[in-house]
Amino acid sequence: MAQLRADGVEPFPHEFPRVVPIARIHAAHDDLGEGEETDYAYRVAGRIHARRGHGKAAFIDLDDRSGRIQLHARADVLGDESHERLLSLDLGDLIGIDGTAFKTRRGELSLRVDEWHLLAKSLRPPPEKFHGLEDVETRYRHRELDLIANEEVRELFILRSKVVSAIRRWLDARDFIEVETPVLQPLYGGALARPFTTHHNALGKDLYLRIATELYLKRLIVGGLERVYEIGKDFRNEGISYKHNPEFTMLEWYEAYADYHRIADELEELVETVARHAGYDGEIDFSRPWRRVTLRDAIRDETGLDVLELRDRDALVAAAKEKGIELDPTAVWAQLVDHLLSKHVEPKIVNPTFIVDYPKELSPFAKDHRTEPGLVERFEAFAGGMEFANAFTELNDPDEQRARFEQEQRHAAEGDEETQPFDADFIQALEHGMPPTGGVGVGIDRLVMLLAGKRSMREVVLFPAMR
Repeated sequence: MAQLRADGVEPFPHEFPRVVPIARIHAAHDDLGEGEETDYAYRVAGRIHARRGHGKAAFIDLDDRSGRIQLHARADVLGDESHERLLSLDLGDLIGIDGTAFKTRRGELSLRVDEWHLLAKSLRPPPEKFHGLEDVETRYRHRELDLIANEEVRELFILRSKVVSAIRRWLDARDFIEVETPVLQPLYGGALARPFTTHHNALGKDLYLRIATELYLKRLIVGGLERVYEIGKDFRNEGISYKHNPEFTMLEWYEAYADYHRIADELEELVETVARHAGYDGEIDFSRPWRRVTLRDAIRDETGLDVLELRDRDALVAAAKEKGIELDPTAVWAQLVDHLLSKHVEPKIVNPTFIVDYPKELSPFAKDHRTEPGLVERFEAFAGGMEFANAFTELNDPDEQRARFEQEQRHAAEGDEETQPFDADFIQALEHGMPPTGGVGVGIDRLVMLLAGKRSMREVVLFPAMR
């Protein structure tokens, strides 16, 4: 860098306008014949990936977000001084060039360099394995190096962006309104999870990072917006695993006059559409219709336990022990049912499946089942061995919601740390009248995992939490 500045070259210029993506050049000229020349001039910019040849002619591989192209640099075109300076640059330096498209005799689409500019000097060497960074710790902690070194990682996060864009288009086309609700909340709610707590100095009180957007979105339904959605970050103070990160991206949508049957139909259509848009060709079959099975039958099929006949905690623990299944005798009944589902059913589900009709104790915001006492109208969607969506026919009776909150308080008193606190503002909103409503939450990170064929959330989150 010092030598460049001594030579009057600024290693960090302000701009390089009118750049075109490398992929556009490939799209226009990949069908050129071997050795064929053109008069088409292009301006491209990117990072030097490799260099071959010395002396009066050399080839340089240049990468941008869209792809890679070969540059042909010749001293008789650039002049000896400019040519020598170009060849003295390091791998990883960022350059811009103006050049003309042609096909080499070996059939490689290239740009003949007419002029070049240094755009940023790389002061550190590229990743040790510039042709494929493999160290997991480095890849996750320094994602910028992972993106530089691994083309498939760049493609993965471009895919993620396309998935989110396709979701937005699908919802917008159906008259849903995208909204934003508070991330800092005076009272967390909408899920059973432990929150992160922070302190607001000016207000002199603690606030919580949201664990879900649900309660605020349903207040908008009360306000008459009728169809709303939000795509944003939620935060839960829980463990880290292949499918958990303390901050994660969720889609939630709520639709007035719908129930969980309609939401299930819409979710099938949305995911099938997004999978097709993403060019998915993996082992999971996202085509409609998806299998539907009750929670009772799903657990009974895998464990032989009928949880609705064993509604007492001790009875369920004893019956499970007879079948060689150890359950925590100190957990409440609802926790035991959730454990049976997550440990014995969820990992075995490959193709998308709706597990429907949950016990009321597991679902403080779902409406009572219209034909099955003790159950609520709820489904969770599973695929690839994990849950990726959760939906209800939403509870809109304020008195029943108040009773559910009180039940959650009793669970908290019994030692359950992941309970829903009593939300008086939400009760007040319901008392103004909320129409029949269906709602769903979809884990964006998990959906991308499924569509990308990845087994760890860290692979699909740009900067995951690390120990």
